[in-house]
Amino acid sequence: MVANYLIGLREGLEAALVVSILVAYLVKTGRRDQLPALWAGVGIAALVSLGFGAVLTFGPSGLSFEAQEAIGGTLSIVAVGLITWMIFWMARTARHLKGDLHHRLDDTVGHGKRAVLVVALLAVGREGLETALFLWAGAQATGGNAAPLVGAALGLATAVLLGWLVYRGAIRLDLRLFFAWTGLFLVVVAAGVLAYGVHDLQEAGILPGLNNLVFDVSAAVPPSSWYGSVLKGTVNFSPATTWLQAIAWTAYILPTLYFFVRTTWGSAPARPSAPAVAPAVRTSAA
Repeated sequence: MVANYLIGLREGLEAALVVSILVAYLVKTGRRDQLPALWAGVGIAALVSLGFGAVLTFGPSGLSFEAQEAIGGTLSIVAVGLITWMIFWMARTARHLKGDLHHRLDDTVGHGKRAVLVVALLAVGREGLETALFLWAGAQATGGNAAPLVGAALGLATAVLLGWLVYRGAIRLDLRLFFAWTGLFLVVVAAGVLAYGVHDLQEAGILPGLNNLVFDVSAAVPPSSWYGSVLKGTVNFSPATTWLQAIAWTAYILPTLYFFVRTTWGSAPARPSAPAVAPAVRTSAA
């Protein structure tokens, strides 16, 4: 539930910040007539994201067990790819998000309300589809119970509140720091989702080695225990892990953490050099 709360908070806050920046810019530049088109784009993006989540949830229900596991494993791996791309994209652009959106909106407003609608639809819809896919994969990894969805809903609600407070000027967020630390945690979550996706493909018979376990600590960490549930719900820890799962988890998390830390904290902005002081010119008295 904690992991899904952070996913909902991070993705929801990204979308909320995008909307608040666009709304504030239209208001400050005297273009309030474009606001209905912007809100229409936001609403369509939300409906498309909910519809995508419903298709993921109810679409494979009539298929065989192997087909469901194959679809689930494949989509889990796709979700990891999308969330990884999103983490690195936000790590690079958090500082310049506001300016980039202003520039994009300036180029769009002249083309009419439909263009504004499309900008809002694409900006929010991308976050919504990524969120729906990753939350679905996370819910599958934790047994398909309702707790991940509750956590995600609470995270989205918090994100909406924070976005509104930022818009009203009540709080200031260090976006770079926020997305850096949440991104670090989501890398660990994504590694667990990847391992679970590999396990699904093993159960579907697509990948081998389902019975070759690298460790089985189910006796020490029962899945039904509170601490087992916490580990499962936060980092998708599996007490019984196959060799292929362990290899996939390690092969993902080590290079991803290395490059993420290097991208986020490795290069500090260069300090501006002090301007050279021109030597004083002596003038002789006439």
